[in-house]
Amino acid sequence: MRQTPRTDYVDDMVEVLADTFEPDLLEAKALAYRLRRISHWLETEIKRELAPHDIELWELELLACLSRAAEWRLTAGELARQMQLTSGAVSNRVRRLEAKGWVLRDFAAHDRRSVTVTLTEEGRGRATRVFATKTETELRMLSALSPDRRRRVNADLRTVLADLEAGETG
Repeated sequence: MRQTPRTDYVDDMVEVLADTFEPDLLEAKALAYRLRRISHWLETEIKRELAPHDIELWELELLACLSRAAEWRLTAGELARQMQLTSGAVSNRVRRLEAKGWVLRDFAAHDRRSVTVTLTEEGRGRATRVFATKTETELRMLSALSPDRRRRVNADLRTVLADLEAGETG
């Protein structure tokens, strides 16, 4: 016996809008809305799981960017690009993490606007201790999908994201 698929909040919204939009437009709206809702759920749950570790999600994400970089170092501009932030937001965040001893800022002698941010040993240790918590939360939150289905969804979303990112540069 085949089980009826579960419905979500977006299904209710789609039902109300069914007479307003063409099916393809409605499907795109539903997908965009689901992506935003899933993103919100993920972010909220990850923040909740990180709270006992006394680290904010944005802090961990900045430390992660530096952890992946060669010699644990990036320019402020590279951080802004990777984190999709303004230079002012990056400057503010870096200043706050520097006060905690997790990063160091180096200003270029020839141009004080040019800043390199380096992950400290303390910052590396801090990040390493909580990366597993974030990973476990992500896996738990996406466990409704089989590994094979996660790969397919991931591939489809990569296609969309690559197209959007290509539009940024050209």
